[in-house]
Amino acid sequence: MNIRLTKSIAALTLALLLLAGCTSTTSSSSSSAQSSSSKPAPVTKVSLKIAALKGATAMGMVSLMENAAAGKAINDYNFSILGTPDEIVAKVVKGEVDIAAVPCNLASVLYAKTEGAVSLAAIDALGVLYVIESGDTIKTVADLKGKTIYSTGKGATPEYTLNYLLKQSGLDPEKDVDIQYKSESTEVAALLNQGQATIAVLPQPYVATVMMKNSKLRIALDISKEWNAVDKTSSVVTGVVIVRNKVLTENKAAVEAFLSECKTSVDYVNANTEAAAALVEKYDIAPAAVAKIALPLCNIVFIQGEEMKNKVSGYLKVLFSQNPASVGGKLPDDAFYYKK
Repeated sequence: MNIRLTKSIAALTLALLLLAGCTSTTSSSSSSAQSSSSKPAPVTKVSLKIAALKGATAMGMVSLMENAAAGKAINDYNFSILGTPDEIVAKVVKGEVDIAAVPCNLASVLYAKTEGAVSLAAIDALGVLYVIESGDTIKTVADLKGKTIYSTGKGATPEYTLNYLLKQSGLDPEKDVDIQYKSESTEVAALLNQGQATIAVLPQPYVATVMMKNSKLRIALDISKEWNAVDKTSSVVTGVVIVRNKVLTENKAAVEAFLSECKTSVDYVNANTEAAAALVEKYDIAPAAVAKIALPLCNIVFIQGEEMKNKVSGYLKVLFSQNPASVGGKLPDDAFYYKK
């Protein structure tokens, strides 16, 4: 073969090899760049301020509180456990909290007070009221006729709930029973322990507290069950979750993430009583020994959507019929109820 031709072929072959190498390198670089660009951007956590009222209303959130404290929650949640409804009202009205777990009627009051600036997102606790007795005479609501009943909650939901149940059972709260209202559950507990009272209406976890100290006491009636037996259209609703609409507008995905994590927390609490009770104590809601007894009786749930609306609207109507001021002066309209 001609030497000049041989050299030309060799040069051509080398050029092709170099071209292939460049193409491969370029392709590899392009692939690498594409792979790099396909990596998800770091997720920025949204900061949300959460307030909950001490008691059953807050108990279902303790697992989420623990995750948030450990940095394992989807967003940054700053929880505050408050002792009185007035504290929560002030913070919601001032916009100092984004989400709050509050008594059901207070949610309606806040909706009116803020001129529709909050929405009801979920129910987190159904009825927690119980009739407890030192003795064994009360089997039905009708058995309360002629009895003296000690209770807390004069001018509030416990009074309206008890009155409704008595009326539905054919009793006149003003004539057929003698209801003695005390300002604090501790007062009622003291009367029971001293033998000055034998029948009382108290909420959990106070029921568990007094029963731990007085072995003669027993749960005679579950007011939620008695309510459901006479009224199929509504339920006793204790605690609900509300969200400021400004937060919903600006960070709906973050709110949805919170609600999803809240449901997971409720499921955990209901399935792990002992561990949940320890967290209830850790976050200063109630002593673990009390929470261990109370949690299965607190009706902790997570209900949203149409079922939430039906239960809450029916309950608010009952309260409104007795005292319009208890729900803010008027029943909330449909915009009150959050839908995804």
